[in-house]
Amino acid sequence: MDQKLKALTLREQAGQLIMTGINGSGMTKAQRTVVRQQKSGGVFLVGNGGSLAATRTATAAVNDAATVQGVRPFIAADQEGGKIQRLKGSGFDRIPAATVQGTWSSSKLTTQAEQWGSQLKQAGVNVDLAPVADVVPASLKSQNAPIGQLDREYGDTPEQAGQGVKAFVQGMRNAGIATSVKHFPGLGRVRGNTDFASGVADNVTVRGDADLQPFADGIAAGTSMVMISTATYTKIDPNNRAVFSPTVIQGMVRGDLGWGGVVITDDVGSAAEVKSVPVGERATRFVAAGGDIVINAESGLTATMVSALVAKAEQDKSFAAKLTSSVRRVLSLKQDYGLVSCG
Repeated sequence: MDQKLKALTLREQAGQLIMTGINGSGMTKAQRTVVRQQKSGGVFLVGNGGSLAATRTATAAVNDAATVQGVRPFIAADQEGGKIQRLKGSGFDRIPAATVQGTWSSSKLTTQAEQWGSQLKQAGVNVDLAPVADVVPASLKSQNAPIGQLDREYGDTPEQAGQGVKAFVQGMRNAGIATSVKHFPGLGRVRGNTDFASGVADNVTVRGDADLQPFADGIAAGTSMVMISTATYTKIDPNNRAVFSPTVIQGMVRGDLGWGGVVITDDVGSAAEVKSVPVGERATRFVAAGGDIVINAESGLTATMVSALVAKAEQDKSFAAKLTSSVRRVLSLKQDYGLVSCG
């Protein structure tokens, strides 16, 4: 792995840490230029390609544009079910909402998730940015914009949510699809949706909270990534959004949960919550806090993020070491999923 790491220039290493949003129907000319020039380490599909066959054509073009030194890109989609199912049409099952999946037996959900995962694999997708591990208290469901109002939760207790998370992760793993439990440390107790609102805060969740159990369950089941929310948790770190919080990422995810794998952001490209944060800082502050992959829905921002990572690594030895560690984690996960060629 270190040989692969050394074969990449600093800029190519930084590129491995950005997941760029592209059209589900295929890269636009501008998106292709970004992915090719920045050697984006991953892309995620925004919107629907129309069918499994069309998606496969789109993902083949991504592999062609993004592969660097034999390292292929992560290609991700939000394929949860219900209102959050990006890839639909011929070849893709319609996936019911998590609130429905959560009523199934674990064995049924694992079997179904394996089938949905095998469709993603056929389409050239290797990451499902799911499952949702957030616990939405029953009393808050109607007021919880990001999760409850969209039926994205597996249950309203940590036990119910954890059972769904484990079964889903296991099924996707069986199909060879990487997963990302989200949105640590939970969006179940907030009101606003960070994609469309700013100043979203959770004033209840504490470090060691019982509602964090589904994330631990997802890790135990073999998830590939842990996704960090862009909300602020006033009882954990009132001064930083979770994605920029060393307390959340180093302290809780890496420390309390013992997670040594890849940590990924929720979108910090077009999300309203981070609009006030300079684009480059969205990447550097996350990596400085212990995170690895930055999701950026706005392909036009990728070059700025890559440049900011490079500039900070050139000026700051301790940051450079963190960047190297992040790239090593990313390459290691890619190797696990057959995305790194030998030699």
